[in-house]
Amino acid sequence: MPALYLGHGAPPLLDDPVWSGQLAAWAADLPRPKAILIVSAHWESAPVMLSASHAPLVYDFGGFAPKYYQMTYETPDASALAQRVAAMMPATEPVHQHVSRGLDHGAWVPLRIMYPEADIPVLQMSLPTQDPARLLALGERLRPLRDEGVLVIGSGFLTHGLPFLTEFRIDAAVPGWSSDFDAWAGEALARGDVDALAAYGSQAPGMPYAHPTVEHYTPLFVTLGAASNPEEPGEQVIDGFWMGLSKRSLQVA
Repeated sequence: MPALYLGHGAPPLLDDPVWSGQLAAWAADLPRPKAILIVSAHWESAPVMLSASHAPLVYDFGGFAPKYYQMTYETPDASALAQRVAAMMPATEPVHQHVSRGLDHGAWVPLRIMYPEADIPVLQMSLPTQDPARLLALGERLRPLRDEGVLVIGSGFLTHGLPFLTEFRIDAAVPGWSSDFDAWAGEALARGDVDALAAYGSQAPGMPYAHPTVEHYTPLFVTLGAASNPEEPGEQVIDGFWMGLSKRSLQVA
């Protein structure tokens, strides 16, 4: 399996025919995974934590239509994958099996589009740090899962300056800080320049507006770490903007 970094949007993504169509087409082009391991921007917790199978979804958002709080995404038991992941972690990276936490919207919103039948086991892992080096190492530890048919996904948003948006429409104008950061990241990804991507705080234009907090960007490093060669340029499958934010998404071999 490849490894992916994707933008997960907000619940209204489910009603956007353009982006949801892109995600569905992407999934259709992939080999069918035996299981999915996803790291979302919306679960920051250390030590590493793993979600519980059959737990209710986490509706970690506010102000949207009531229908989004009634959605479900019931996937098969992922306990075997949880045990496998826990066994892969060294003693310096302990793993906690959460007993009641389900998938948050950074996981279930895109997966509901990509795999709508919900017939693939899904395990969510917490984001234990924002340090690119540690996340690259975490992704490297997860790399063998790809040979076992597991789809590894980092789920975020390549720009996420919500406090600095002046309008909240899918077709909103793109702020300069968003387009500048997106162009810089796209060029660095095309070069396979992991060092530049990791030095976003000092090198990337548009900061700190593009990422006043960085949890939507840093799942990228789990994906890059899981790549066979992190410095080999991946395929940028989706680009463009949604609500003025970059939806650029990446597939690595």
